[in-house]
Amino acid sequence: MPVRRLIVTGALAAMATLAVPAAMPAAQEAPVYFIAGNYDARGMNPDGSVYRGEVRISQQDSAVEVHWNVAGQLYSGRGQIEGRVVTVDWGSSSPVVYVLMGRELHGTWENGTALERLTPR
Repeated sequence: MPVRRLIVTGALAAMATLAVPAAMPAAQEAPVYFIAGNYDARGMNPDGSVYRGEVRISQQDSAVEVHWNVAGQLYSGRGQIEGRVVTVDWGSSSPVVYVLMGRELHGTWENGTALERLTPR
């Protein structure tokens, strides 16, 4: 019995050592992706109707400025890139949130009830 107890105690001590690292690695900054350019927009409004438009994105480091032209209506907003996520405040109560998927940006707006996909021109 004493040998079995010693093995169990040793195994528990080893697992505890693995669970708590001695030193946490330094935080690494996520790369800033370059997304500036002109895009074709295709989307779906909260009511289910679809739309098409054009979008121009300018970028300075992780800050972006976005200009939409949808059916002759102009919208603009400013935001940030954090990893593959781009969040744009465009004056609504909820931001547009895009995820970089390859070269396209796939997004939601109006609290996730509307969708938009930006394809580079």
